[in-house]
Amino acid sequence: MASDPPRTTSEEQVFFNGRPAAIGSVGRLFLSIITLGIAWLWFWLKNINTRYLITSQRIVIETGIFSQKIDTIELYLIDDIQLEKPFSQRLMGTGNMLLITQDISTPKVYLERLPLDVRQLYELIRPYIQKGRQRYRMHNDEDFDRRS
Repeated sequence: MASDPPRTTSEEQVFFNGRPAAIGSVGRLFLSIITLGIAWLWFWLKNINTRYLITSQRIVIETGIFSQKIDTIELYLIDDIQLEKPFSQRLMGTGNMLLITQDISTPKVYLERLPLDVRQLYELIRPYIQKGRQRYRMHNDEDFDRRS
């Protein structure tokens, strides 16, 4: 994730490309220690098979161990973003984002244990969500005018 706000261009800019934190909370760390690493192995396996790509135009979530599922949400479809920074995750420097979207297949998207400041990420993508909505409305208005 860039520390400076990216320049506005028509090109897609990557804000985050990575995996959720395997041990993203104190609770997971404690469970990993108590089970002598067995829980850590499970968390690690689940973690290496999840990837988040967050750009100025879309969010892509890839999941799966044997079969892969790829879900793409265009930013202009996001209605609301809820940030979560539970105490145990704040200690580990991670956070969660819940996206409420207009996407038919995934109306709620939960990005877990993001290994970065979720508030800063939110502030980076917020203007792109608004710009995307404006562009989408203009295209729909033009299509409506052509049909009339």
